[in-house]
Amino acid sequence: MGKATFSTILSFKSFLMRLTLPVFWGILLVLIGFSPRSTLSQAPGAMPPDRTIDAQTQKEIIDSVTCALNEIYVFPDVAQKMEKHLRKKYQKKEYKEITSLRDFGQKLTENLQEISKDRHLRVMFMSDEMLAGFQGDTLTDEEKKRELEKRQRDNFCFKEIKLLEGNIGYIDFRCFSDAGDAGPTAVAAMNFLAHTDAIIFDLRQNGGGSPSMIQLISSYFFDEPVHLNSFYIRKSDSTHQFWTQSHVQGPRMTDVDIYVLTSSRTFSGAEEFTYNFKNLKRGTIIGETTGGGAHPVDGRIFSNLNVGMSLPFGRAVNPITGTNWEGTGVEPDIKVPADEAFEVAHFEALKKLYDKCKDEERKEELDWHISRLNALRNPVTVDASVLQEYAGVYGPRKITLENGVLYYQREDNPKYRAIPMGNDTFIFEKLDYFRIQFIRDSSGLVNEIVGLYLGGHQDSHKRDR
Repeated sequence: MGKATFSTILSFKSFLMRLTLPVFWGILLVLIGFSPRSTLSQAPGAMPPDRTIDAQTQKEIIDSVTCALNEIYVFPDVAQKMEKHLRKKYQKKEYKEITSLRDFGQKLTENLQEISKDRHLRVMFMSDEMLAGFQGDTLTDEEKKRELEKRQRDNFCFKEIKLLEGNIGYIDFRCFSDAGDAGPTAVAAMNFLAHTDAIIFDLRQNGGGSPSMIQLISSYFFDEPVHLNSFYIRKSDSTHQFWTQSHVQGPRMTDVDIYVLTSSRTFSGAEEFTYNFKNLKRGTIIGETTGGGAHPVDGRIFSNLNVGMSLPFGRAVNPITGTNWEGTGVEPDIKVPADEAFEVAHFEALKKLYDKCKDEERKEELDWHISRLNALRNPVTVDASVLQEYAGVYGPRKITLENGVLYYQREDNPKYRAIPMGNDTFIFEKLDYFRIQFIRDSSGLVNEIVGLYLGGHQDSHKRDR
């Protein structure tokens, strides 16, 4: 095969740490946000110049790609089928009109996935500048520092952590960064949520990442060591197991209800987290079926051809099912469109807490939040003529009707849009502890407004005008 046989092999972690989203054309695994040294000087989103290729170069690329597939691809028989598929297409001159190396890589990716159905398997164009960043598979100390600073600015993919009504924790993170660097951030997040009664993990925009972060976060939710997942490696015919950690910093949350939000974009390591919690019966999955990528990958670079590969070398083996989510994705327990998953999860969490609660005061609080959330999700329609009857001044409180919408304001405080729970009771999006009720006199005229507060307190004002 001549020069086409020379290549560089990168470890799974090293490859991910060097590739950015533009390089992988959207593979969600590399949403981790690391940049190869070749992209450090490029403008954000810059597309490197393409390279023109001929039929001979196409053959050399196919030779190199299929050689790598036969050497380490997770399924040897599938590797052989993919090789036959590519060579048949080449012999039939189906690639003869393709002169762009970038387009050829994309076409090979499509053809390989036609056989393998493996979304981790990809072939891509790499510019000379990008290749220079992989020379020797090393980074200088300064480059490592810059990479770490970039990930720190992104908060290691942890985007939002907050408390929702009813003492429900919410955490939105977009990748599983390596715990070696991101561990303290994850620990801080877990400790912030340590005293919640339920936690919603939002993985709808999470494309995967490091098993070490999956291991760290999962460890907070089990008392005893739990076997989470294993990876079978084809070339070495070996299996590597991943268990929860024996020690975590901060309290464990073994009785906390878990909800995992998914979308069709949830991929790879994010799917593993979801699959683990589902099969361990430790969480409720809500949203859409996930993307279906269960294979760990190595990177292989053919520098003389300006070509790189994302090359699956193993497969996940769940200790409970004996299989994984490759090609099928993870089916949610409650299937809803991704953009509805958060509201559904919050409602389900509140309802479950209410059903098992024994404390009457706590049940009243949960019922308050449940009824409020139900009104936000399914607002009642109130006739405009009725809304008009409510407009007026009630001591320090003022009610206005603007374009068919009722608004509430107290003195110089902000004005809030009122959302009907019923014909005479209204809530507000940003005031979870407060709602109002209109009272009519014996003749049916609205003459009073009552403020209702979480905890049972009430105050009222008669209508002035």
